[in-house]
Amino acid sequence: MSLHDDAVLVLKAYESQEELRQTYLDHLAAHEDGMWKACGAGHLTASALVVDPERGRVLLTLHRKLGMWLQMGGHCEPGDVTVAAAALREATEESGITGLTLLPGGPVRLDRHAIPAPCHWHLDVQYAALAPAGAVEEISDESLDLRWYAYDEVADVADASVVRLMRSTLDRL
Repeated sequence: MSLHDDAVLVLKAYESQEELRQTYLDHLAAHEDGMWKACGAGHLTASALVVDPERGRVLLTLHRKLGMWLQMGGHCEPGDVTVAAAALREATEESGITGLTLLPGGPVRLDRHAIPAPCHWHLDVQYAALAPAGAVEEISDESLDLRWYAYDEVADVADASVVRLMRSTLDRL
């Protein structure tokens, strides 16, 4: 099964955000290359909010290009066999934490956001990744900084999309 096929199955099984979910499915139906950065109409991305529920905190990255505190995530790569695997790979690479596990139950949220040309949209499939006990983060080349934030601090540093992702994640913990 291709990554494109996996994304379609994941989205068909996702039972929230009906209108946005259909936008993603329509995009994939219209664009066989809709998983890849090269798709000029936009493309799916995969991300994961790293959560340490024992300490009541989330790990955010200060994105190198955007200068914003965000969850870990990015573009799918040819070696990714599933959207979930892409999200877990991105979270592991960007956090430097080994042993992350995705919160069961599939994606937590979907988030569509405009990006500069030549592409137009990121159609982000958002997961939550649970940090193992004693997790130690390590800054990657894609980040200016990594920092743990208590749940109640996230709204002070991150945009509304990250806050929505965190709240949806907490609802599933």
